[in-house]
Amino acid sequence: MVYRPTARVLTVLELLQAHGRMTGAELARRLEVDVRTVRNYIETLVDLGIPVEAERGRYGAYRLRAGYKLPPLIFTEDEALALTLSLLVARQSGLSRSVPSFEGVLAKVERVLPSETRSRIQAVAQTVAFESGATSEAPSGLAVMVLSSAIQEGRRVHLHYRSPRSEVTERDFDPYGVAYHRGFWYTIGYCHLREGERLFRLDRIEHIEMTTETFPPRINFPALEAVQQALASVPRVWQIEVRLEATLDEAQRQTHIPKAFFTEVAGGVLLRVEVEDLPWMARLLAGLDMSFTIQRPPELCEVLRQHAHKLVSYTESEEMRY
Repeated sequence: MVYRPTARVLTVLELLQAHGRMTGAELARRLEVDVRTVRNYIETLVDLGIPVEAERGRYGAYRLRAGYKLPPLIFTEDEALALTLSLLVARQSGLSRSVPSFEGVLAKVERVLPSETRSRIQAVAQTVAFESGATSEAPSGLAVMVLSSAIQEGRRVHLHYRSPRSEVTERDFDPYGVAYHRGFWYTIGYCHLREGERLFRLDRIEHIEMTTETFPPRINFPALEAVQQALASVPRVWQIEVRLEATLDEAQRQTHIPKAFFTEVAGGVLLRVEVEDLPWMARLLAGLDMSFTIQRPPELCEVLRQHAHKLVSYTESEEMRY
């Protein structure tokens, strides 16, 4: 039998729970490794807080501390998906290399799930493409799971999609890939409503379900590259330039705007981006914890002013209630 390193560590724990006491040689024979490697696995378990005791001497062995039993791991499908997505993002960002227990948790999730749920979770791991960065809008867990399964099975989905202008449309969609890019989750594929390839943000999918219709799946589809190209070709209307009084890291952390460009200038950072929704840009700027100056377009100043008046009216209405 072939084991992954994390699976071997968990197998050591299972063997000790089942047999109570085992020598290093017995464990090494079961795992097809040497005794020194077994000691490393034992040290890993101890680092994770598992009370493994070593009996010294010629006939020494390992055993779990008397009375110790692992509590059962019970995850709902949503909890398992949340763990899987978090661990996959951590792996892609490099965090899992500095905290090896990430891989152990992911292995535990895979091992305790029912087979049907496990296959759906594995579909997410095998189909979603990641690019490092903080998530700006969280996607629906159902949307991620349904799309991932549909991609693997070549199944069409039916969805309700909310546009940037809050218009909701229904459409049938053949998903080719799912990707995480610059803080947002996207799916790309063939839209039967528009009769062409389209890109959708997952946080704007209000309802999704898999249908019985099939389509030829795209094998090894470069989802992240396709999403980046699609975003680059989206027609824009407003060219925005705003000087932010912040460091580059602060500006990028607070804005999370796809396809935005940040340039360090005297006294702050110049933000350049093209958008088609000025009210959305005004709301984003209003929520920043930093001072800023709008350099272009002048229309954005007026939209932001209107948004500020609306916020003031809300507070005045609240005061009238008292």
